[in-house]
Amino acid sequence: MPLSADSSEPAADHSLCSLNVVPVDAFLYPDGQNTTQVKRLLTATLDEVLDTLSAARLLPPVPENWPGISTSQLLPAQPCSPQELIQASRVLLQGAMNPAHPRYLGHMDPLPSTASIAASLITAAVNNNLLSREMSPVFSDLEQRLLRELSALFGLPASSGGLMLSGGTLCNLQALTVARNTHFNVHAHGMSGVSRQPVLFASEACHSSIQKAAMILGLGTASVISILTAPSGKMCPSALEAAIALSRKNGQAPFAVVATAGTTVTGNIDPLPEIAEICQRERLWLHVDASYGGAVIFSPRYRSLLAGIDQADSITFNPQKWCYVTKTCALVLFREEQILDRAFRIPAPYMSLHEEAGHINLGEWGIQGTRAPDIAKWWLTLLQLGQAGLAELIEQAMRQTAQFLAQARRRDFLELATPPELNIVCLRDQRHSYDEISRGKQNTALQSYLMNEAQTFVSLPHYRESRWLKAVLLNPFTSSKDFDEIFQAIDRFPG
Repeated sequence: MPLSADSSEPAADHSLCSLNVVPVDAFLYPDGQNTTQVKRLLTATLDEVLDTLSAARLLPPVPENWPGISTSQLLPAQPCSPQELIQASRVLLQGAMNPAHPRYLGHMDPLPSTASIAASLITAAVNNNLLSREMSPVFSDLEQRLLRELSALFGLPASSGGLMLSGGTLCNLQALTVARNTHFNVHAHGMSGVSRQPVLFASEACHSSIQKAAMILGLGTASVISILTAPSGKMCPSALEAAIALSRKNGQAPFAVVATAGTTVTGNIDPLPEIAEICQRERLWLHVDASYGGAVIFSPRYRSLLAGIDQADSITFNPQKWCYVTKTCALVLFREEQILDRAFRIPAPYMSLHEEAGHINLGEWGIQGTRAPDIAKWWLTLLQLGQAGLAELIEQAMRQTAQFLAQARRRDFLELATPPELNIVCLRDQRHSYDEISRGKQNTALQSYLMNEAQTFVSLPHYRESRWLKAVLLNPFTSSKDFDEIFQAIDRFPG
């Protein structure tokens, strides 16, 4: 039915105040008249959150049971009461993974800083959109400025910068898209004019997002040439050189190398200086996936582990991992910030231009249009902890790793997958097992045993044709007593 204006009808109030079904606390009135009701809802929710997180050690690391959600609750016909909303929130909290538990060791999921929790509330409340500057004034400005400073911390030149995206997978996709577009000049006309098959190189331990990126880019997962890793878990530079030479001989067109700084399973760092030298000699784009290991840049003691990262053309880094920021918080940096303008940008004609002031609508530079202002969570965490606080947390995690590793090495029936470099230890129990199949079953059973007998969650990744147990020492509240009890449980494991 078309809208019409009938001047014979008296003016009616069509604001929220005139509605009958929408609850009074569903939105905060702009004149503040329902502040009491909204505060009651938010305070009750916050109380539930604090009660849950402050009892994290008493709750399982990964819940097995939680109150059910009925089908009628999924798409309710009528609004529910504030009490029912709180009950629903309680269900979510009870069924959530519990990374705040000191024995949650399975993945790169930290307990979040309180500043990033507060920032999440702020960004949810103001509901800004990083699509454009006019939709996120302070956040767009903060993102560009902070990421330029961070680029400098990684040793990139003054021309560098970047943007945030919703996770490391999108950051890696963005970097490889820019690398492809730059190398083949296909930003406008696509790949139809490229006669040779584009290929890129990554270690056999690289993150699965690299294959995803190749698939999305239309290159196919087979275009990612897997490079052998040494027993240390690091990419072999000689194998990389040989693979590049062979690909050229086979008529393929190499365009990029992905080095990893902190592999997902074992936490190892590829030899960045040697790989950078090869990339410069072969004129290939160097992308460093430092989603996890990039955090050690804040530690004066350990940042040398990232030697050579300053030679990268692009870097992925996820503060949502070892910097204790709520998800999502991930970013991609470029050696030349303006390459995003040349090799990726799609103008949005429905947005105002701000280029005369040196600004850009970040949605034109990135894969994502609409996205949340995750920069707020990162910045408030930096304010709360400072570089010194992050360094202290990282160095504490490395000490915890040394303690965990010492316990493991005292047991000759435990085999390490690789020598740990960061705060990840990957090992397996070799008792009562005679081949890879039996070892896999043995360690699967041990994972369940640790959960049931020691309230400990370790993950069970597949690595080098077998199942291993992975511990990520991220939680600053994990104690020596925890380690003692975990390894005592391993000793008791009947197999």
